[in-house]
Amino acid sequence: MIVAGAFGDTFRFIADNPGFLATKALEQVELSAAALGIALAVALPLGVVLGHVHRGSLVAIGASIVGRALPILVLIGVFLTVLGIGFVNNMVALAVLGTGPILTNTYEGVDRVDRDVVEAARGMGMTPLQILRAVELPLALPLLFTGLQVAAVTIVATAPVASVAGGGGLGDIIVNQASYRLSGVLAASVCVMALSAAVYLGLAGLQRAVTPRGLRGTTVGTVPIRKEQL
Repeated sequence: MIVAGAFGDTFRFIADNPGFLATKALEQVELSAAALGIALAVALPLGVVLGHVHRGSLVAIGASIVGRALPILVLIGVFLTVLGIGFVNNMVALAVLGTGPILTNTYEGVDRVDRDVVEAARGMGMTPLQILRAVELPLALPLLFTGLQVAAVTIVATAPVASVAGGGGLGDIIVNQASYRLSGVLAASVCVMALSAAVYLGLAGLQRAVTPRGLRGTTVGTVPIRKEQL
């Protein structure tokens, strides 16, 4: 009965405070999007280059291990000394958290493309840049998007912790049970879960939209290359 009452109060809080929750959710989306953008800008090109030249597996694996092992509070604390309290500090800390999955999966996706497929493309006269653009990247999309989904969901789900250092968002409610009571804490937690699910489903839809029809449902490196793909 206590659990049922708590959940009843949770959805009552949501119904009574839609604007407030939406504002806090928007703050969290802005912080998460900025962090994900930085992680993408750093990790995606590096992963593509390392995978294309088949070098740097230790860099990719090391980044993944470090990114997963470092607690977000430690990162926020470290950056406090340089960036202070607020949006920028939390953005950078969350970006570090998201860099590992993107770098590792991008590297693995490009590196694991079947060598026979690459050689066939090279035999057709394709330049290294054409091979990367028309062969390796399309075939690497499944793993690339897996890394992107993991990074995005991890950032969104972890962003509430940033409220301890002025990051704002739904975490302001979650860490302030004295003001919002248990119903507010649970309501904000439900919103975080909904945001995480929406991000995951949105990226899954984007992956399907950008993946060439002939490559949908295939594994990395298994699709023959045709001259018209140039």
